[in-house]
Amino acid sequence: MKTIIQIVLWIACIFLGYLIYNSVTGPIEFKKVKEERFQKVVSKLKDIRNAQEAYKTVNGVYAKDFNNLIKFVDTGKYIITQQRDSSFMEFDETYQIDMLKEVKIIDTLGFVSVKDSLFKNDTRYKSLMDVPGADGETFELKADVIEKSGYRAPVFEAKVAKSKILTDQPKDLVARENAQMSVEEVNGSFIKVGSLEEVSTSGNWPPIYDKKKDQ
Repeated sequence: MKTIIQIVLWIACIFLGYLIYNSVTGPIEFKKVKEERFQKVVSKLKDIRNAQEAYKTVNGVYAKDFNNLIKFVDTGKYIITQQRDSSFMEFDETYQIDMLKEVKIIDTLGFVSVKDSLFKNDTRYKSLMDVPGADGETFELKADVIEKSGYRAPVFEAKVAKSKILTDQPKDLVARENAQMSVEEVNGSFIKVGSLEEVSTSGNWPPIYDKKKDQ
């Protein structure tokens, strides 16, 4: 009987030791996994933003879905222009004399492929909708036109829930991540770029994710 009790106590000690070890190392490992996955998602969101800004330059509004956005990147072209100053003499009816009039002339120099400009020889633009590291998951993309300061402004937003990126991680740590409110973290339950309420193309990630890519 004494031997059985000792075995049970040893098992209990080992289990408690595992719980203590996991409570210390679990959040550390979670942070490592989270940052690696978030970095890939942020890079993809930057690609989406670049493509949307190019789309707006050519079309005046943002793309409402990925099919149109990807098709635009694949076939769209920028117009290359050059602005130069010019002047000429023109008779002024008020002063009844010839006066120098200055104008700006815009010349069209040619066209450049959006695909080559943004992605060069890389074909990653064809999977802009896919969330990296989350099989089968796609970004949510919306675009609209809102009233701001007396004029109508095009806006867009692309986002994905953190829970979809961290689906295989401990639920308690994911819940804690969704409640983050810090200048050093991605706040809220989504990683996103752009806004449907404000005229902004910024992302909600902290600067550290930009610095990591630069390094």
